[in-house]
Amino acid sequence: MAIIIDGKAISESIRAEIAEEVKRLARRRIHPGLATVLVGDDPASHLYVRSKRRTCEELGITSIHHELPKTCTQKRLLALIADLNADPKVHGILVQMPLPKQIEEAAVLNAVDPAKDVDGFHPVNVGKLLNGEECFLPCTPAGCQQLLVRSGIDPAGKHVVIVGRSNIVGKPMAAILMQKAPGANATVTICHSRTPNIGAFTKQADIIVAAIGSPLFVKASMVKKGVVVIDVGQNRIEDSTKKSGSRLVGDVDFDNVVKKASAITPVPGGVGPMTITMLMKNTVEAAKRSRQTRD
Repeated sequence: MAIIIDGKAISESIRAEIAEEVKRLARRRIHPGLATVLVGDDPASHLYVRSKRRTCEELGITSIHHELPKTCTQKRLLALIADLNADPKVHGILVQMPLPKQIEEAAVLNAVDPAKDVDGFHPVNVGKLLNGEECFLPCTPAGCQQLLVRSGIDPAGKHVVIVGRSNIVGKPMAAILMQKAPGANATVTICHSRTPNIGAFTKQADIIVAAIGSPLFVKASMVKKGVVVIDVGQNRIEDSTKKSGSRLVGDVDFDNVVKKASAITPVPGGVGPMTITMLMKNTVEAAKRSRQTRD
């Protein structure tokens, strides 16, 4: 029977480490601060930001929040980001996506100081990641790596097949796992929507990272016995047996793949809890680097 990789338990373990680090920094008069910026009234975005702010409070990280109306101009948002870049109390900046149509996402991501880019999406940090230089890792793929490492699964020498090529998960996941570094050194293949016969590749995989955004896409017939599966998917499908009329599933057909896997993440309770945790970890690291820069 497969080991169920408990993302909630691993996340809580990392958060305990972060809380201790925040206390140590406080003794040196370093107080990590995360600025969140929310534009518009998207309910999901409000929920995500509240969760991030609550986690800051639990860990002792200062939360600085800005809300702007849906009609906000790009010029106004960029001016706010410039102010946050210049504020020494702010060590990390997170602009919640998606943004209203009148605002260009790339312009906003590029405006954040790379030293405060705790999401790891600025081109400078993306380039450093590919070069194997020290940088902020994007939170979801960094969380996936931690799930493997803290479950005793070493990617070194393994064939990792990543299903999905987004800038948020697929591409940075590949860059992280191919590095000449601990928790990496894997041979990586990326499959995507234009890859013919994806199953031919996933059947070869020692580790599969599913991040294609298609519910229950990876079937048992597409994997070999003993595979390790990290399911990044978060999809809501109809389910008449549930009071809400729907349920949350991943990109992997868990009920059947679990019978062949040696280890697998559930949905929910797998990758999900890790993303905010890695954001907090990046924020604390940003505060430490900021102090080193000043010293």
